[in-house]
Amino acid sequence: MNGVTYGMYTMCLVQDGDKVLLINRPDKRGFPGYLGPGGKLDFPESFTEGAAREVGEETGLKVRPEDLIYKGVDEYVVPKTNYRYIVFNYLVKAFEGELLQNPPEGELAWVTVDEALQLPMQPWFRRRFPLFFQEGTFEISVVWDEDAQEALEDKVRILSSI
Repeated sequence: MNGVTYGMYTMCLVQDGDKVLLINRPDKRGFPGYLGPGGKLDFPESFTEGAAREVGEETGLKVRPEDLIYKGVDEYVVPKTNYRYIVFNYLVKAFEGELLQNPPEGELAWVTVDEALQLPMQPWFRRRFPLFFQEGTFEISVVWDEDAQEALEDKVRILSSI
């Protein structure tokens, strides 16, 4: 595909009433601060299978792919290196199981949606976080200048629900 390298990832926020489950990742894990469960797809799993797997691995909770609510896509494009990093985002409200006692990615915390925005987060996750709870789906597209370490283009679109 024209020498472009793709990275395929998922993120899935788990919601229970007015609370959402976040992971407080330490500095040593990369992307420090509060984030949702997620990670790279394993080939050949589907996006929903990958999102459900990541929730299980990082939190201990079991979610079914068919219970995931698709919320949107987030892409980060680096023209200099021909790299496109794509994240498929989901929300889930149905789950089973208990939280892991020693989660691999960091401390787990149930927080209200309003409290979450007061926590330390990566800027890209802080911008994306409220979009999980809005009607419709979202599309975020960032074209990144690796040399200047800044966005050349940065678009957020809210797509209407059907």
